[in-house]
Amino acid sequence: MMRRITLIVCAMVVVLFIVLGVVSIIKSRITDYYDDETGYARVYEMDIQSEGLRPFASDLAIITADSDGFDEAFTAGSGLLVKQGEPEARYSVEAFSHMNPASTTKIMTALLALKYGDLTDQVVVPQDSVIDEYGASLAGIKPGQTLSLGQLLYGLMLPSGNDAANAIAVHIGGSVSGFVDMMNAEAASLGCVDTHFANAHGMTDENHYTSAYDLYLMTNEALKYEEFRKICSTKLYIAEFLDTDGLAISKTWENTNKYLKEEEDLKYGLSVIAGKTGTTMAAGNCLVLVTEDTDGDEYISVVLKSDSKDSLYSNMNYLLAKTD
Repeated sequence: MMRRITLIVCAMVVVLFIVLGVVSIIKSRITDYYDDETGYARVYEMDIQSEGLRPFASDLAIITADSDGFDEAFTAGSGLLVKQGEPEARYSVEAFSHMNPASTTKIMTALLALKYGDLTDQVVVPQDSVIDEYGASLAGIKPGQTLSLGQLLYGLMLPSGNDAANAIAVHIGGSVSGFVDMMNAEAASLGCVDTHFANAHGMTDENHYTSAYDLYLMTNEALKYEEFRKICSTKLYIAEFLDTDGLAISKTWENTNKYLKEEEDLKYGLSVIAGKTGTTMAAGNCLVLVTEDTDGDEYISVVLKSDSKDSLYSNMNYLLAKTD
């Protein structure tokens, strides 16, 4: 009897060592491809299919350094151009640097609303939607008014309403702080190691930052929702909803993207699929843009911290010229 127990124990020890050995091999192969300085998605080239694992970030572009041939034509603090489906970025400058995202934050806000909400939900605008901070962009909604979640998304993404952002946050997260926790959890799940959110709208906060690469990751995920594409490419939207007294009123919201407003010429052969602007004193002028060429290929481009709106679009045009 004792001999049988001894044999069983020995067999269990052998199996344990085999399992630990396999885990060690997998871990070492992952570590070999992980960049501790810049973080996420330096593991694209892993080939561990034999262990039954799908290569991490296999459908995403990777970046190992700033692009060669950087010149003075690109003047923003950070930039990135990715062709969807290509394993490497077309162009990158300071793509992993922590930057103030301003209202490009709202890409994550919209993503969570689409992921966890129902666009037909009727939302009573909460008191938390009131934002008195000077310079805040607003959709012009008021506490007690009733809009659908879909309408709030237009108010979020077109006029960049911070009030709409907080209304969405309370509806989806139960509170603004609860929603911010969801934002950070979602960012972590997407591999956004250079991101931390402190609010749902992007107003300046020392604990609120992201990177051009992380914005690419968020946008890539948001593009999986057709409604995101539809809303972000809409030039003008008229929302009809109920005022605090129950009577019908309407608001007209215009997209802040100058390409959609036809105030800036887009590179020939490209069309706008989606995008989000952002501007604060701390962040400068920012733009995340999704474009499509005549072959149906899509590009995500990010420009952060341009010193003016004019330079923002000249920097974006510089990136879009590399879509050829």
